Amino acid sequence: MANARTRPVAIRAETRFGELAALQWGREGDPPLLALHGWLDNAASFTRLAPILADDRCVIALDLPGHGHSAHLPGTLRRYAITDQIDHVLDFAAALGLGQFDLLGHSLGGGIASLFAAAAPRYVRGLSLIESLGPLGDTGDRTLERWRAAHAELEKGRGKPRLFATLEEAVAARVEAGDLQAGEVRPIVARNVRRVENGYVWRSDPRLRLRTPLRIEEGQIRRLLAGIEADTLLLLAEPATPYLPTGLMNARAACLPAIRVERLPGPHHLHIRHPREVAAHIKKFLASI
Repeated sequence: MANARTRPVAIRAETRFGELAALQWGREGDPPLLALHGWLDNAASFTRLAPILADDRCVIALDLPGHGHSAHLPGTLRRYAITDQIDHVLDFAAALGLGQFDLLGHSLGGGIASLFAAAAPRYVRGLSLIESLGPLGDTGDRTLERWRAAHAELEKGRGKPRLFATLEEAVAARVEAGDLQAGEVRPIVARNVRRVENGYVWRSDPRLRLRTPLRIEEGQIRRLLAGIEADTLLLLAEPATPYLPTGLMNARAACLPAIRVERLPGPHHLHIRHPREVAAHIKKFLASI
């Protein structure tokens, strides 16, 4: 029983998009909790949090398309749009026969979870969000600039994949790019590299790094958030992450009919740095709804 909590089982599901991979903690008969990770992370982002939640939940952490061990978009000239991810999550849940479930998302995964809850409220019992409420929005002041830059970037093309001689070099690169320490990122990196002749390269799709040509306008985001029917928990880091300013998060939270906003000291990856504290908040919230 303890092993089912601490050692995840790798699962895969065939969907209309392609094969999606995931990690599962806990007993299959327990209430399901579907977890969605952040941009350029993967299911291993929940390695520290999931075992704590899995004492009474079946925690299923999905590798979003293009991440981890999930399939990449077909073709070469396509981008990953956040609005398309809702269909991929819905197909994955249907493939597993989840029915109604609790939904957890961090960062990009929280944006996807928010839009999913608004689009398909009948599936979501409780919504837990870490450092995200809706996707990154557009206020209109940089719309044309972003549009032109995105298309110029695609026209220019991408260089060769970065090669790492050792796994530790890949870990060091990830530490340099983020807010976590080597021990904290190692599970994510290990799931996100593949072995090649001279070392390791990232397994994730390079097109995930392409700019988004058009973001959803902020007013539209708030109207979508107002459609979330599930009780919602929002956990935010202190000090506030620069692209999640307090005023914006408060304004978005005010759109939801039933939301609790709680703040914890720590970095953007709260669930990795402080898994027990985050788990305590989530468990208390889920037990109350």
